[in-house]
Amino acid sequence: MERDEHHEHVRREQGAPDSGTAATGTPIPGPAGAGIHGRERETTGHGPAVTPASAATPAAVTPASAATPASGAAHTPAGAPAPPRTPGGIASLSLPSRIVVAVVTAVVAVAAAVHLGMMFLHVAPANTVSKQHGEVIDDYVYPEFEQNWKLFAPNPLQQNVAVQARAEVVAEDGGVSVTSWTDLSALDGAEIHHSLVPSHTRQNELRRAWDFFVGSHDEENRPNGLRGELSERYVKRIVLSRIGPATEGGTVRRIQVRSATTPVAPPAWSDEKVDRKTVHRELDWWPVDAGDVPGDPASGTAAKVDES
Repeated sequence: MERDEHHEHVRREQGAPDSGTAATGTPIPGPAGAGIHGRERETTGHGPAVTPASAATPAAVTPASAATPASGAAHTPAGAPAPPRTPGGIASLSLPSRIVVAVVTAVVAVAAAVHLGMMFLHVAPANTVSKQHGEVIDDYVYPEFEQNWKLFAPNPLQQNVAVQARAEVVAEDGGVSVTSWTDLSALDGAEIHHSLVPSHTRQNELRRAWDFFVGSHDEENRPNGLRGELSERYVKRIVLSRIGPATEGGTVRRIQVRSATTPVAPPAWSDEKVDRKTVHRELDWWPVDAGDVPGDPASGTAAKVDES
């Protein structure tokens, strides 16, 4: 043991590596206990410290992402110019196509501006433009774009308007009679009263038809052009589609329509005095034929008309 220590001491003085470690830092077999004595000297300070080979020479680490490019990535050689970018959108179209797109866009913009202007003048209060060009505005709006409201309306509706009708009926024995007045508006009201899903037709069809008639006729019930005649046929078809039960199976020869307008009573806290008298607007008798009955009347409600 003393001889081994002596040889170890001599090798250290001559700069030879430890017997437990080769010059390359790889452990080699040595005398038993050589490593133990080496650690003791390192701990106690007797002799130079021994540096482990793994600490002396760290291995170089290369990231995998740097060594191997991602799959699918475009490979551009260093210094090579980037490929030209293809323009998108309208810039990618040919000159004729760009001209077509520009023209269509301009036409749509002008049409939208004209439509919005016409609708604004129609619902706005009377002004210089609407008075001077009222006929042009009405021809554009009616009947496709009719609006049943007014912008900044100073006088909201304060009346209840009911549309009523009666018919001249020919019985099977040839006798002629006239039915009593049938309140068509009341029938519509009864249909939608307490209904969770009220019918849009029952709420608006008759009311809008009568508004159409009033707006296209003068005070003497004379039609104002083609719109007036169209409104008459419209009201006539609605009446014939609903007055059937009142005719009791007879054949209808003529019908008569009237409106019953009753002012709405003012609230209790108001001092306003209103005459609650009902005013009727009674039209002349209209002859009817088979063409005046709608093709799909509600079951059991359409009137019977002579088809001869």
